[in-house]
Amino acid sequence: MIRPKALLLDFGGVIVETVKRPSWAAELAEQVHALLGGAGFHNLTVDDVETDIRAGARADGYWKDSTSRQFAPKEMTHRGFWADFVAGDWPEQARALVVAEATPLCRRMGELRSDRKIRPGTEELLTACRSHGVVPAVVSNALCGTVHRDHMAFSGLDRQVAVQVYSDEVGVRKPNPEMIWIACRALGVDPGQVWYVGDNYDRDVVCGARARVGATILMRSRSTEEIPYSVRQSPQAIVEDPRGLLDLLEETWT
Repeated sequence: MIRPKALLLDFGGVIVETVKRPSWAAELAEQVHALLGGAGFHNLTVDDVETDIRAGARADGYWKDSTSRQFAPKEMTHRGFWADFVAGDWPEQARALVVAEATPLCRRMGELRSDRKIRPGTEELLTACRSHGVVPAVVSNALCGTVHRDHMAFSGLDRQVAVQVYSDEVGVRKPNPEMIWIACRALGVDPGQVWYVGDNYDRDVVCGARARVGATILMRSRSTEEIPYSVRQSPQAIVEDPRGLLDLLEETWT
């Protein structure tokens, strides 16, 4: 295990634990239905909208699993999500409206879909990194990275990381190694000088291996064992939480 110059962290599962909110689709459907009504479109019921939102989210999940088999996958656009996964069979006006409002709708979907809580030990981890000359950064897939940025700002953690790289903002998604390389270029470090920490095998461990980072660390989360298919790549270490990651770092500092 090298002593890293930078620590690149996934957001969901590493910095925060997420818990899905069962009512998210119904709440979003109410807002989308009101948006349609405000534009004079009344041919879809709230239940119609909710059904298609849930179907779109499920289709997006399948699509994400399939992209993990690609070497350099691109990210879904906000417009593409609403046009193709949610509103594909909607009348032209309704489809055009949600496509025009795609970015704020993706943001609202991200806010409603999950509750997020900073994992215990995260603040101590980032503070220790700074005091030992290790630069922290965030590298994460996201349908709407703004939601993650807002949470980082609300918690004050945005002041402890040097850069945040989100897939919807840069147009590519893990396991595309470009996600890690973008952060490395921003920090002025070679990939071989960083640790990358994620909670999934098919996206994070594969991405770290493809980017040829100094070490890929798997941090266990609720979704770690939800593996859509086997991967050959292995992490250099596995930790249970941010405190376990700090213990691992401290071994390189001493």
